[in-house]
Amino acid sequence: MEFLIVGLLAFAAGFVDAAVGGGGLIQIPGLFAMFPAELPARILGTNKFASICGTSISMWNYARRVRLRWQVLVPAFVAALPASWLGAEAVRYLSRNAIRPVILILLILVAVYTFFNKSLGIDHRPRIAARYESLLAVAVGGVCGLYDGFFGPGTGAFLIFVFVRVFGYDFLHASASAKIINWATNFGALALFALTGNVIWAAALVMAACNIAGGWTGSHLALKHGSGFVRAFFLFVLIVLIGKFAYDTFQQS
Repeated sequence: MEFLIVGLLAFAAGFVDAAVGGGGLIQIPGLFAMFPAELPARILGTNKFASICGTSISMWNYARRVRLRWQVLVPAFVAALPASWLGAEAVRYLSRNAIRPVILILLILVAVYTFFNKSLGIDHRPRIAARYESLLAVAVGGVCGLYDGFFGPGTGAFLIFVFVRVFGYDFLHASASAKIINWATNFGALALFALTGNVIWAAALVMAACNIAGGWTGSHLALKHGSGFVRAFFLFVLIVLIGKFAYDTFQQS
């Protein structure tokens, strides 16, 4: 029964993550609820394995249908790999609870800014000069990699917002680009978790299959309905993320 439940949660997480990110918001609490005796590192490692499988299929779907700017994505991808490894390593030394209030504030600011800028992310107009794009991409990949390895929830949403607001992408291109970087951040952290034995493989394999199905469905819907759909879904997920972070923040205080 527990595998059925985490499988259903993984499908939902893959669906949400493929469109706008935030799948960890569904998977991680579900894993903690189903496996309360497991160490947090094993929960996070299991989540990363399932997530990277779903991200792989949605990334492939987007890459076939959306024209991506590889001169931006390759440097960000390369920077994200070691950064996410370091972030996962930092879990052993730092408290994730300490950064919850900061992330909560950032999520609120992103949601308010996106809501009141109705035209944000509707048109695809990359605006960073070519000679600066790669440097900025390295910074984005590094920062998001560190965060995803260390904590995780909201990484996809932050990446989408950066690609929309800073790089000038529409929501569809931003979501597609975010998947490439998110794959790298998942892989870097997963490598550390797997090498240290922190994956519940039986659950991870079931969840991976369901996450792939969800990722395929979510990316196809995003491609079919375009930036308007992704923008609305993005705002919905932000609201849920804010609610979850607010609850967790006040619970720990």
